[in-house]
Amino acid sequence: MTRVIERSFHTESAMERQEWVDAITGLKHSLEGAGDSRGSRSSHDTRAMSFIGGRPEPADISMDSFEMLKVLGKGSFGKVMLAKLKSSGAVYAIKVLKKSMILEKNELAHTFTENSVLAKCSHPFLTSLHYSFQTPDLLCFVMEYVNGGELFFHLRKEKKFSEDRTRIYIAEILLALTYLHDQGIIYRDLKLENLLLDAEGHIKITDFGLCKEEITYGSTTRTFCGTPEYLAPEVILDSDYGLPVDWWGLGIVMFEMLSGKLPFNSHDYEELFELIITQEVVFPPIIGDVAQDLIGKLLHKDPAQRIGGGARDGHEIQEHPWFASVDFDKLYRREIPAPFVPQVKSATDVSNFDDHFTSEAPRLTPPKPGELDATSSSAFKDFDTIKPQADLS
Repeated sequence: MTRVIERSFHTESAMERQEWVDAITGLKHSLEGAGDSRGSRSSHDTRAMSFIGGRPEPADISMDSFEMLKVLGKGSFGKVMLAKLKSSGAVYAIKVLKKSMILEKNELAHTFTENSVLAKCSHPFLTSLHYSFQTPDLLCFVMEYVNGGELFFHLRKEKKFSEDRTRIYIAEILLALTYLHDQGIIYRDLKLENLLLDAEGHIKITDFGLCKEEITYGSTTRTFCGTPEYLAPEVILDSDYGLPVDWWGLGIVMFEMLSGKLPFNSHDYEELFELIITQEVVFPPIIGDVAQDLIGKLLHKDPAQRIGGGARDGHEIQEHPWFASVDFDKLYRREIPAPFVPQVKSATDVSNFDDHFTSEAPRLTPPKPGELDATSSSAFKDFDTIKPQADLS
């Protein structure tokens, strides 16, 4: 299984952005030519990117408080580093973001949204944040180190998962997304790369940069964001959309876990979007009938008819026959053993992460002179208004 998926949704150049616009415009025109009357994209629509946000750190914690051990990942905004707190030896994952890049990509609002989301949310299947702090040039987020690796990493090695294993993963994701929805938060970025396994083999959803608050049943938004292969039809069609986009994403990752493939896939953007909008899912024989029924209902093109699309949200999905063997109360309490336990040799083991990153020297790139002036830096002054809820230990 080989594919390339953006780890954060963004464009690096005007040319790449135009390619996206052309793909969507071309698809819209083709649909209109077939008698579709959907409206065109509004000029003020924006894109969002994924990154970690969090709570502010006490003044006595700084970059000097940590020893950087390994690089866990890289993106347009900065790096995720495995780090050890010198005072206690505790290990954390620190995401270090360049303020200049956040401003350049016009992602300040999403940074503050994620900061707020992480401050208010606590769930056994969501990655937790201990603190965050800032320097004149950087935002630094001190997260729990989830060392079982990305689900994509494990699926790539094993090609596909069994139905029993997939059922537990999907059930844990379902509980976490239902919790977010109950808090009035839409996630919008469900994909294998944002699903981690902890040392015991349980799911941890990470990367809350595309979340939006104050979205409850009946509420909608229009921001065009996500990862291409996982976009719901209503997002591509520039319709108002709400919480059901997360259930579409759940259907995509469930299909992917069981088959090792994406249900809709093309390297051509316009073709990919047209497949998502028009093509029905074709199931391989390896996926059982009951699982097919659930995936089909999750991938219903009409969000109003999609399972979980009603007022009961994820609670309706929990009642599907595919989950008949799952005790969701015990699952929430982590009393059901995980179907697979990753090999973790120590608290600092990085063997479950891509060695393309972990082999890199754990250094932070110093900012360029004048990269962020005093006026621009002031944009982050309110970042410290959310108080920490726990101490580092």
